Amino acid sequence: MMRAAQSRIGHALLALAVSACVASFWTSTQAQDEPLGHRTAVPTPSFAPEDMLDQYCSRCHNEFDEVAGLSIDDLKAADLAHGENVDRWEKVLRKVATGEMPPDDKPQPEPVQRAAFTNWLATARGHYAAVHPDPGLSTVRRLNRVEYANAVRDLLALDVDFRDELPQDNSGFGFDNIADVLSVSPTLMERYVAVAGKISRMATGIASARVAVTSYQVPKDGSVGNSGVPAYNERASEDLPLGSRGGGAFRYFAPYDGEYDVTAWLNSNSNNETDRETEDRYSLRVPMTAGPHLVGMSFRRRIAPEQTVQTVRNDTDKVPLPLAAPTMLPLDVWVDGRKAGELSVPSYRMHERYAQQNFPRDVLQIDVAGPYDAKGPGRTASRERIFACQPKTASAEPACARRIATSLARRAWRTPGDAIDTAPLLAIYEAERKAGDFEQGIAAMVQAVLVSPRFLFLVESDPANAAPGSVRPLTDHELAARLALFLWSSIPDEPLLAAADKGSLHQPKVLEAQVTRMLDDPRAEALTKNFAGQWLFLRNLEQQRPDIAIFPDFDVRLRQAMATETETFFDHVVRTNRPVLDFIKADYAFLNQRLANHYGIPGVHGDAFRKVALDPAWHRGGLLGQASILTVTSYGNHTSVVKRGKWVLDNLLAAPPPPPPPDVPALKAEHDGRLLNAREQLELHRSDPACAACHVRMDPIGFSLENFDAVGAWRNSDAGQPIDNAAVLPDGTEFAGIAGLQDILMARKDEFTRAFTERLMTYALGRGIGAQDMPAIRAIAQQAAADDYRIRTIILGIVTSDAFTQRRTPERWTAADRRASR
Repeated sequence: MMRAAQSRIGHALLALAVSACVASFWTSTQAQDEPLGHRTAVPTPSFAPEDMLDQYCSRCHNEFDEVAGLSIDDLKAADLAHGENVDRWEKVLRKVATGEMPPDDKPQPEPVQRAAFTNWLATARGHYAAVHPDPGLSTVRRLNRVEYANAVRDLLALDVDFRDELPQDNSGFGFDNIADVLSVSPTLMERYVAVAGKISRMATGIASARVAVTSYQVPKDGSVGNSGVPAYNERASEDLPLGSRGGGAFRYFAPYDGEYDVTAWLNSNSNNETDRETEDRYSLRVPMTAGPHLVGMSFRRRIAPEQTVQTVRNDTDKVPLPLAAPTMLPLDVWVDGRKAGELSVPSYRMHERYAQQNFPRDVLQIDVAGPYDAKGPGRTASRERIFACQPKTASAEPACARRIATSLARRAWRTPGDAIDTAPLLAIYEAERKAGDFEQGIAAMVQAVLVSPRFLFLVESDPANAAPGSVRPLTDHELAARLALFLWSSIPDEPLLAAADKGSLHQPKVLEAQVTRMLDDPRAEALTKNFAGQWLFLRNLEQQRPDIAIFPDFDVRLRQAMATETETFFDHVVRTNRPVLDFIKADYAFLNQRLANHYGIPGVHGDAFRKVALDPAWHRGGLLGQASILTVTSYGNHTSVVKRGKWVLDNLLAAPPPPPPPDVPALKAEHDGRLLNAREQLELHRSDPACAACHVRMDPIGFSLENFDAVGAWRNSDAGQPIDNAAVLPDGTEFAGIAGLQDILMARKDEFTRAFTERLMTYALGRGIGAQDMPAIRAIAQQAAADDYRIRTIILGIVTSDAFTQRRTPERWTAADRRASR
């Protein structure tokens, strides 16, 4: 009966959601990026801009040659007073200001002339933008799967990660929260309906009481040299006790009060541990209440911390064999940080050569099965959040259902209480109540909320009389929704909604106080995970697979430490309001013993990360000295000068080189029977003029980082030859090594600050940056520079910008327009 009810609800909700989503798209996505307003007075230059363009640019960028797709033949200084040709003027400004144009082999303007031109152009663009605010396109934006999971967590107090239940989102402009690529289809909506049904049953406590198994695969490396899966001789998780060794811990949601079997699958130290043998299965039944729990298993540390645990293939000549039979080891079971019991397991099971001195006994997988002897849904945080009332009689149920619907819709739909229409939700409740009971009706209502377009999308409705192309301030509730998505990847909480209800959120002091509160909240970790994780390519680290024969010390634990260092570093900059220049050069890092050993830094002991003062001799500090960045910009068996150079240009300076031409030949690793180092390989590659134009910008940056190998460790030689980390920029500037590169970037700190602001604004707005946004980005970067480049000054500048606080009414589409677009 429950399955039939779920199917009935699902079909009704799917039809409602798809039709509403399609309607929203037709009315909101088609905005034209046209300049707004009329003629504006702009500063009069003391020189003729057209003469400078004609003297230094027109030989290449004309109607006939149109190099790089740019012609300046019809550009006039008067354009800036009319807001015309802004895209081309912005391209000119960016290239001239950074010194990329004119090319180094062409005549150059005097520095004073270049500065006067760029200052005039930037000032003129800023003046026009201030008089004619243009917040850009108004594309309907769907919550991506991370935002959806976070929103469910904060709406229903349900601490369960549902990201893997939904398909992966597409990315655009470097991020997966870009409105234009977050498409919607009936198939995707079917998935949302199914997931929403599962969530509603878990949150309301009416999930199936049948026994089910949830498995957690402990992150580990594969068998090395056909010798079995390596074990941990260290604390495997911060969620396990300090004196533990190996094992793992994960989040588990118990649907009911009852008993659950916690099962460990242990390594057998055989050469094939992908199979799960019953001889290696050990289980303990423990009581758990309904709701989320932290379940873990671990051994107790007895092997000395400094004793080596094998990571490569050995034989009996190298590994001492035990002289006695296996001993029994205690395997502790943990629930929510408390010991729930212990199991006794042998120290080894296979032949004696596969023994404790080879690979210690460890946990490969943890299963939780249950519930057994289920008692009921219990008092979970989710039920308390949803059931704001409990009707004692059938006559009291409608009023209680209405109260629950209003409470849920206010948070989920991010709208004022007096604007909430709960009639559709109550209709779904009443239909399901007739077929079941009160709680089943509420569960159907919760599911309807979670697939409503007002929950799935960032909905910003324009007044009926708003003229197409007109600009209006966001309402306080719309501003609250944008803030929560930006800083928390979630929905507004009660204090944010309360400020919106009062109509005070847009006030500068109130807005600044809310931003400060939100950045101090643990939910601001989303800015690290989602913005920094994509800006710095940290999400790619999990797919990185260095060659174990070349880098035998690289393993899962080192990869995890690399990611943790960079995430902790970024989070520290945000929480303590450090200058963004720390990303370029810092005198501190966050390390644990595993990573410190990898870096050759002494005096760091234990698995916990801590702030470490850096000696310049260690060649660390800032993003470019962190192994995570150096690893994701390398190949599995060697470094990449090109990838590292491109990463710096793209991510730190927002000046990516053009895409490579088709059929680019691979680098040659040897020539005339001799191994070539990276510099020799690229010199041979650059002999092709078609390749040289791009490599002249990327390669010097990459060469300066060649002392770091493909997993970020320091080295002094490559292919048997000493590392040559000297480099020369296209303008003739000479530098060497990471210290030289950091000095180059610090000299261009304003350019870096603008680039960082551009990336963060892209993420905050959920769309690509256009020419209309650049004056605001420059203004925000200048404000930050005046405040010692503090990161929160940049964040506050973004959330108070026209692009973030205003909306442009899209053009209306007629039925003929819709037919023509099909």
